[in-house]
Amino acid sequence: MAYNEALAERVRAHLGAADGLNERKMFGGIAFMLNGNVLAGVMNDDLIVRVDAAESEDALAQPGARPFDYTGRPMKGWLFVGPAGCGSDADLGGWIERAMRLVTTLPPK
Repeated sequence: MAYNEALAERVRAHLGAADGLNERKMFGGIAFMLNGNVLAGVMNDDLIVRVDAAESEDALAQPGARPFDYTGRPMKGWLFVGPAGCGSDADLGGWIERAMRLVTTLPPK
């Protein structure tokens, strides 16, 4: 499976050069990790983001957001965000910031 390289580049630009940041090919796409914890990724043309369980309902109500269910079983705390929800830099940045807020509270792996 291919992933949208232009979207991956936009994610990289939003993440910058944070300490502990790396990338890994996963789930047929690319994952962006902070201290060993996945915070976001790109699969096909979709952004994948990790969200706090307490924010899941609000996050799912946002444009382009849907459950992360590429295996047929939705994963709690993870969302797909389609192009309609991350087309602008401000929208993409909001999703990345949401994921960063959560992942920076997790212990390093």
